[in-house]
Amino acid sequence: MPNPSLRTRIEELRRLLRYHNDRYYRDDAPEISDAEYDAMFRELREIEEAHPEFFDSDSPTQRVGAEPVEAFGTVLRTLPMLSLQNAFSEDELREFDARVRRLLKGRGVPESDLDRSGYVAEVKIDGLAVELTYENGIYTRGTTRGDGIRGEDITPNLRTIPDVPLAIPRKGSAGAATTSPGAVPAVPPRLLDVRGEIYMEKEEFRAMNRGRERLGEPPFANPRNAAAGSVRQLDPRVTASRRLRLWVYGTGRTEGISFSSHWEELEYLAGCGLPVNREGSRICRTIDEVLEFYRRMEAEKERLPFEIDGVVVKVNERALQGELGEVSRSPRWAIAAKFSPDRAETTVEEIAVSVGRTGTLTPVAILAPVVVRGVTVRRATLHNQDFIDDRDIRVGDRVVVQRAGDVIPEVVESMTARGKEPVRGEPFRMPDRCPICSSPVERVPGEAAHRCTGKGCVGKRKEALRHFVSKNAMDIEGMGGKIISLLVDEGLVSEPADLYALDARTLAGMERLGEKSADNLVRAVEKSRTPTLSRFLFGLGIPHVGEHLSTVLARRFGSLDALRNATVEELSEVHEIGPEVAQSVFDFFSSAEGARTVDRLLERGGIEIRPEPPREGKMAGKTFLFTGTLDIPRAKAQEMVRKAGGNVAASVSRKVDFLVAGADPGSKVSKAKEMGVRILSEQEFLEMAGTEGP
Repeated sequence: MPNPSLRTRIEELRRLLRYHNDRYYRDDAPEISDAEYDAMFRELREIEEAHPEFFDSDSPTQRVGAEPVEAFGTVLRTLPMLSLQNAFSEDELREFDARVRRLLKGRGVPESDLDRSGYVAEVKIDGLAVELTYENGIYTRGTTRGDGIRGEDITPNLRTIPDVPLAIPRKGSAGAATTSPGAVPAVPPRLLDVRGEIYMEKEEFRAMNRGRERLGEPPFANPRNAAAGSVRQLDPRVTASRRLRLWVYGTGRTEGISFSSHWEELEYLAGCGLPVNREGSRICRTIDEVLEFYRRMEAEKERLPFEIDGVVVKVNERALQGELGEVSRSPRWAIAAKFSPDRAETTVEEIAVSVGRTGTLTPVAILAPVVVRGVTVRRATLHNQDFIDDRDIRVGDRVVVQRAGDVIPEVVESMTARGKEPVRGEPFRMPDRCPICSSPVERVPGEAAHRCTGKGCVGKRKEALRHFVSKNAMDIEGMGGKIISLLVDEGLVSEPADLYALDARTLAGMERLGEKSADNLVRAVEKSRTPTLSRFLFGLGIPHVGEHLSTVLARRFGSLDALRNATVEELSEVHEIGPEVAQSVFDFFSSAEGARTVDRLLERGGIEIRPEPPREGKMAGKTFLFTGTLDIPRAKAQEMVRKAGGNVAASVSRKVDFLVAGADPGSKVSKAKEMGVRILSEQEFLEMAGTEGP
């Protein structure tokens, strides 16, 4: 008997996907991100595959796009414009390759045929899919994809786009000399359907939105919607007024011409004067070459003048494409490998409050799961009360989440607040009592932080211990958050020095730990007894002293005794150590609690601190500052400097030796020139660091 709850979920997913298909394809007004749509679509497809009893030929998984708008004439196709299945990771691209090989083997095709054919990888333009029809070389019709079989007739609108040739030149004609490289046809084919994407370049999109805002008109959400809204106009003059572009990527019906491979097809289209993205296309002999191209295009996507959201991978040989065939709405011989978004939209389900090692309360958004940069995000920091107030973030809001580089996910803005919805949840207010120990919470004067005032707050104690054992501090492998919580709750550990009194028998008797795990933990604790000074300082959790400043202090003072006896003035003289950090370090070592923590670690814990290793490397003693957009993550570039013995500055000063300038560097370059600081390009920096690139 079919599961009623499963049927309910399937019907709900189908309803939502149909609704969002209409918003995206028909109305050019999407309400959710591509990542959220893809997640719903994948869930529905997986349920349907696991439960064929729920099959429905009208399901969104069996159809393409949305029905055309009646205001445009409708065109019926004999050769549908299909959609592509998506891959969201490198593993899924490898699975595609394995699936292709498995299907071909089942049809008796030698694996060497695919190796000889290879794949064609092309950047996936984020635009509006269209089909252009040429009869005897003359442009006669233009349509949208619609639902794949029925498209909207937008012939006059596409005629206004400069990239759309109104006639295919023939070999020897005046126009042929000016076309793109390729095999210029001697005689245009009797029939040629050309498929491609209409798009708008980023700069044109920004300029158009600025104009719309000046006129009090709502801005478009992104270049794809701007392009789609511009093409799907009843008045072609509106389309003509906007600078739209075209890339073509394949054909539909053809008469009088055939191709043995997809690459040959692209060459022919280029020869016909149609815009083919040659720089964004590549023949790949192996799936490893496909992955290399995919990674490179993901790294370069921000530098391109147009939006791309992935790479399309196609089996090159037409004969092999025919062997593989199609399934419902998608060909088996092609796949769209999507890039992980840097940002995604989701919903705030709850706002929780966590307590850090210093007692700082941090509001955290509990989110409907969403994939950002290949990671499923369920929680994102909201930083503090001021951050929430400035962006008016509330429970139930649609929000934008970002995860740039390897940083903790954060909520960027509330789309609901920007839309000024009339009915929303109540504004969030930080609690006046600690959610862990119920002690009063105070707002730190002059800061945005709220802190728990409880001296014995268990939440603070656990977080301080988690920090102490973390990889970049004392690096006690296997001592995770759950074990720390158990140790504190059982009364076995209350401060860092207690960790060094643990024995294997005690640990083995704890829940979730056996003898082997206990032995491994004891060995990890023993191994941590000889840290470098910088690791020890970082593990202490001194306010405002992170991993980098711990290294700075360790190198400057050389020993723990020298640092403990340093005055505020001596601390302030250290490069990169400001007055606030100097005071914090001095206060920690001068306080009874700080002195006791250190003494107990040295005496009871038996900690023997090793001196910091001497500076070595090409950048030893040099100070670098980074500005502008780099091809490699800035955090990675800074780490390269530190590992090579150098320092990283936060602002331009005469102490800076090199300013590394990426794209759009801003005012720091002119300031650096005035101060005589040497300017390096990213490539010069990488050469100095001894590497060729990201």
